[in-house]
Amino acid sequence: MAGAKAELRRSLLAARAALNAEQRAVAERDLARHALGLPELTGAGTVAGYVSVGSEPGTRALLEALRTRGVRVLLPVLLPDNDLDWARYRGPEQLRPAGRGLLEPDGERLGPKAVTEADAVLLPGLAVDGQGLRLGRGGGSYDRVLARLARAGTDPALIVLLYANEVVARVPREPHDHPVHAVITPDGLRRFRRPQGARGTARPATDGPQS
Repeated sequence: MAGAKAELRRSLLAARAALNAEQRAVAERDLARHALGLPELTGAGTVAGYVSVGSEPGTRALLEALRTRGVRVLLPVLLPDNDLDWARYRGPEQLRPAGRGLLEPDGERLGPKAVTEADAVLLPGLAVDGQGLRLGRGGGSYDRVLARLARAGTDPALIVLLYANEVVARVPREPHDHPVHAVITPDGLRRFRRPQGARGTARPATDGPQS
């Protein structure tokens, strides 16, 4: 199983590396446009996101659009043990370089449990299959996030942003893998199961955008 995941990761990362800057920029605009048609994001009070880096499908246009619409956006801060703390996103000028080439917000740390306040969570990934199973990078940070959400009894919308070729027939599955609810690509949106009574368009934002 580990070998199959590793091989799939290598193939997908190679395809990402082959994209030029213009292709990535066009994909980022299309991803934001499709994502902003998703009520689970635009109707959320709080969205937990992340800042894309390198050849990842771009999230920055989406993060800024959500912030300016009054959505409270939380971004991860990587801890030494690979767990994630969270801080408020207040604009691109308040992001700072961090380890592993990441960008992190420079504001107050809210604690790892802050993610349980989110109505929607944007998950980084490399692939999603027809059952909604996500292939991550293998670091385990978001496995901890998903476990924390489960322990808290919350059910935010789980959404992955990918390139179109990264929606695949099958992702190798392990017992801890958790299906997502939707995948957004530059070509559009695909939904998977969404339980009755799930959150995602729950409460309005309690405060407006801040710079």
